[in-house]
Formats: sequence, C-alpha cells, structure tokens
Amino acid sequence: MQLKNYFKNGKAYVWPETFAYIKAKEIDPNAFANIVDNDEVTIIIDQTKYDKKNVIEVMKDWKIITLDIKFPITTCGVTAIIATALAKEKIPIMPIASYTRDHFLIRSKYINKAVKVFNKLGIKTEK
Repeated sequence: MQLKNYFKNGKAYVWPETFAYIKAKEIDPNAFANIVDNDEVTIIIDQTKYDKKNVIEVMKDWKIITLDIKFPITTCGVTAIIATALAKEKIPIMPIASYTRDHFLIRSKYINKAVKVFNKLGIKTEK
C-alpha cells in the first residue's frame, strides 16, 4: 500500500498535556520518553510533573502529535513526508519513533498550524 493510502485512512491525535524537553541527570519513570545515549539523558515529560533537581537544561511548551497508524516495519518515508510538509510551513519538529507509532514534538505556538498540515496530508487529526 502506498503512503498516501495509509495517510487517507489514518488518524493522529494531540496529547492534552504540554511537555518539557529536558537534558537530565537521570531517567524519570514518569516521563513520556527517556532517551539515553553515550553522552546524555533526555526526558520528555508533562511540564507540570518534572523534578527540577534532575534538570541540566529545559525547553518547555511542547505538544505531541501521535500518528495513530501502524505501518509495516519496512515502510520508508513517513517521517520525511510529514517533516517536509511541516517545514514548508516553517514548523520545527522533534520526531520520535516508538515500536508501532510515530510521535512529533511541536512547540505549542505552532500546534494549530501543524494540525492543519496533518489534515491537509489526509491524516484526520484530533485536538
């Protein structure tokens, strides 16, 4: 199936919470996501629920759009198509892939514009 067909039948939703994107001292079990690499720990968490003592740097006011479409693991280009459409509208993103879902962190001030882009791609997006 072509990506256009997945998008036409697909849905996405905006999380009600507003998130903080944090360079942290250690992981947080309450986070939406913990990303650990060789150099740092990044946590994405509801910005009303993080431990300030765990913060090295913080950027607040992020929303998350979750793409509620299951693609075969071999599918190529999903993030590229969405990122390109958002970039044309000057909307910066931080994409995250989980096992069966893709998530896009978008600054709160751009969320309404981003929802329009998703809908324009044929992805019914609930806010």
